[in-house]
Amino acid sequence: MCLKHLWVVAFKLWLVFLMKCCPFWVLLLLLLIIGYVAIGNEPFLSSYNGQYLNLVIPAITNIQQSLVKANLAGYVKIVVPCNADAYESSGGLPSQGVFRSELTQIITQLVQFLNSNGSPFVVNIYPFLSLYDNGDFPGDYAFFQGTTHAVTDGSNVYTNAFDGNYDTLVSALGKLGYGQMPIVIGEIGWPSDGAVGANLTAARVFNQGLVYHIASNKGTPLRPNVPPMDVYLFGLLDEGAKSTLPGNFERHWGIFSFDGQAKYSLNLGLGNKELRNARNVEYLPSRWCVANPLRDLTNVVNHMKIACSVADCTTLNYGGSCNEIGEKGNISYAFNSYYQLRMQDSQSCEFDGLGMVTFLDPSVGDCHFLVGVIDKGLNSSASQTTCQSWFLVLFLILHWTFLLSM
Repeated sequence: MCLKHLWVVAFKLWLVFLMKCCPFWVLLLLLLIIGYVAIGNEPFLSSYNGQYLNLVIPAITNIQQSLVKANLAGYVKIVVPCNADAYESSGGLPSQGVFRSELTQIITQLVQFLNSNGSPFVVNIYPFLSLYDNGDFPGDYAFFQGTTHAVTDGSNVYTNAFDGNYDTLVSALGKLGYGQMPIVIGEIGWPSDGAVGANLTAARVFNQGLVYHIASNKGTPLRPNVPPMDVYLFGLLDEGAKSTLPGNFERHWGIFSFDGQAKYSLNLGLGNKELRNARNVEYLPSRWCVANPLRDLTNVVNHMKIACSVADCTTLNYGGSCNEIGEKGNISYAFNSYYQLRMQDSQSCEFDGLGMVTFLDPSVGDCHFLVGVIDKGLNSSASQTTCQSWFLVLFLILHWTFLLSM
């Protein structure tokens, strides 16, 4: 690994710490080292029915003009993250990849702009969605462990959906005359809950297979020995308030749970090092809100709706880890999710007398009833002083490492 790469690794490691202790300084630092500006996110999605097509080119033109005026055009590149549904192929063969007909003109303009400004093509690829949206999609083809449903395309054989999808994009770009354009994977991952096929085992197998596949530098049949320019695993943490379109799994992409605990072992290609849990997490007391077994729960529906409109109840739906815990279990899970989100406020477990606090963990099998965490904040002057000291250390380390890499 060259010194320039060490500089990048050192920065990323220290950035994690700085983001926690002093977000102001991180923001200041980010303003100095931003490499890309994304114009929208997946603006060409077919579900948008073309409503953003006329906005993309004017937007990138305006931002580019601003970068030029600020003398930053040579350092900051504009990208437009696209969803994989921007392209398609006849018969599912990667070599037949083309951009959707209604996008041909605007994509041509986009790639011309990207090429002239040294920007990569950014695409989000989700084999899970292919499996989720198509009941006939072969499950083993979504992973990297080999398949009984390999796709033969001339002399090329595809054993996983990622390579097939990626080369479909390569082919589509090639038909526009930009077959060598660098590609960045802006998002890729596998959810751990909220749908059939979304579970901890599948998420670990997919993400670990992806890491090893990219780290092997084998590339794809159409780009052998040339892996993507960058790959961004989606995502870091679960998002309990995220929209559930197109499915309940949308809140469960994280490799860490909400409290910073690793969901499963995952080697990110850094030797034998695996994910580490967040340390010094302070939890609320070990108590839970559950359905009162002595009360008639006939009229509980409205209370559940209120609880789940605020808290995350997506694990209760079909395919979720808490889908089979019974009616009272469902009620208790909804009550408790709301109770913990409200920091265990005593009034938040009332539900007109239908809820009660228990000190016995009601978790069942893979269905875990969470306990909330204490938000300590970092407002003390001592914390700020420590943060500023670490920022100075970071600056000096990065400064000298960068000079040595020149």
